[in-house]
Amino acid sequence: MTAAVFPKPRTDIRPNTAEFERLPYVKPTGFREYDARWLFPQEINLMGMQALGIGLTTLMRERGVPVRIVTGHDYRSYSSSIKSALIAGLLAGGAEVHDIGLALSPTAYFAQFALEVEGVAMVTASHNDNGWTGIKLGMARPLTFGPEDMSELKAIVLEGRFAPHEGGTCHFHGDIAERYIADLTDRKPLTRRIKAVVACGNGTAGAFAPEVLAKLGVEVIPLNTDLDYTFPNHNPNPESLKMLHAVSNAVRLSGADVGLAFDGDGDRCGVVDNEGTEIFADKVGVMLARDISGLHNDAKFVVDVKSTGLFSTDPVLVKNGAQTAYWKTGHSYIKRYSHQTGALVGFEKSGHYFFNPPLGRGYDDGIVSAIAICDMLSRNPDKTMAELYRDLPKTWQSPTMSPHCDDEKKYDVVDRVIAHFKAIADQGGEIAGQKISEILTVNGIRLVLEDGTWGLVRASSNKPELVVVVESPASDANMRAIFAEIDQHLATYPEIGEYNQKI
Repeated sequence: MTAAVFPKPRTDIRPNTAEFERLPYVKPTGFREYDARWLFPQEINLMGMQALGIGLTTLMRERGVPVRIVTGHDYRSYSSSIKSALIAGLLAGGAEVHDIGLALSPTAYFAQFALEVEGVAMVTASHNDNGWTGIKLGMARPLTFGPEDMSELKAIVLEGRFAPHEGGTCHFHGDIAERYIADLTDRKPLTRRIKAVVACGNGTAGAFAPEVLAKLGVEVIPLNTDLDYTFPNHNPNPESLKMLHAVSNAVRLSGADVGLAFDGDGDRCGVVDNEGTEIFADKVGVMLARDISGLHNDAKFVVDVKSTGLFSTDPVLVKNGAQTAYWKTGHSYIKRYSHQTGALVGFEKSGHYFFNPPLGRGYDDGIVSAIAICDMLSRNPDKTMAELYRDLPKTWQSPTMSPHCDDEKKYDVVDRVIAHFKAIADQGGEIAGQKISEILTVNGIRLVLEDGTWGLVRASSNKPELVVVVESPASDANMRAIFAEIDQHLATYPEIGEYNQKI
């Protein structure tokens, strides 16, 4: 089938019908800010994935980019089938496809460099529940799509503006996993003996992370590293308290030096210290920034708006001359902004870290993050992970909390939330008994109170949810007070539903 005769996708087809098998179906809301996510098959069918493949080749030609694309898939029961449909569409659009089979997202990014290929289309639902699928897309190493790219791709696909092209080819590279592992381990072994709980939530990282860390000299204590796409224990999500609690218990039982928790597609790593304390990823980022800024003068970092205020106020970072810029939440945003600004590392609270040259290639890789944590421990042989954590100034911080809000409604809701709190600030009003000292609206609203306590409300970029985070450098009571104010206001919106977790 060529793109010339491929039908325009429909947005109103129901599964388990003849039309569902005859025509491409693509729900428009699956095109997110910087990647694509759908429930399968409720929101997209296999022909819809073909349409996405043809659309990607069309976009790349319009941009003047050679249509060479790495494809891979995560460990879900349906991911291989979805990738096959995607490849069929890429071939119909005349692409030179380089398939690497079962992979982590960073393995696909690595393959772009190793094979000198411009594009990537990685089929993954990341940490989402079973039933979700998605694609992480890029056409310029090491960057992935931003909003403009996604908007153009969405228009091409939904309007059926497919450019026919012959000559598609597919090349399978069965050795990329081995080359990826060899690349990560092509360095001196760690100088400190480290025992680590390596947790993969039965996701794809189980086929990579334990082997890499063991080859570097880590004594690996495996936790749910066997691949099982039913995820019988919990979702592979290092922001999930259920996963972190499991790692914490394993650390305490084993006497490990650190717990390392990888998400479903291996581009994030969560951390638990040797005492079983679950450390949020932005605090780990501050610890790494301290370590790295001690080795590199005038180090520049980029962090997302969900992250701790310590990146600006930490005395060690200030002493080391480190500079930090806050930017939009989202792996594509932080990746791109850290690349553009020449930052050494971009840190995102969700656990996406981007190590740029000379520390890395600029893409997010949870195993690279885990190695950096082990290197930090090696450079501090007389301190435990818990002691390094306690060296940070104390703050009280919530987990990432996400109340449901439909994709079609969430941005309008956030606009109204911004207007509400800006009006309070403009009128000199108070939140949780304090004046608002600063408002940042680069991504939702981050409002900072007089004592440094802050709260964030933004729309999730990849799920039908809002995102709420709060932190206080003063007290747990002040952290809870600002959340109570935010939560009370959000409760006035009928569009907002239940939270996934809540303090």
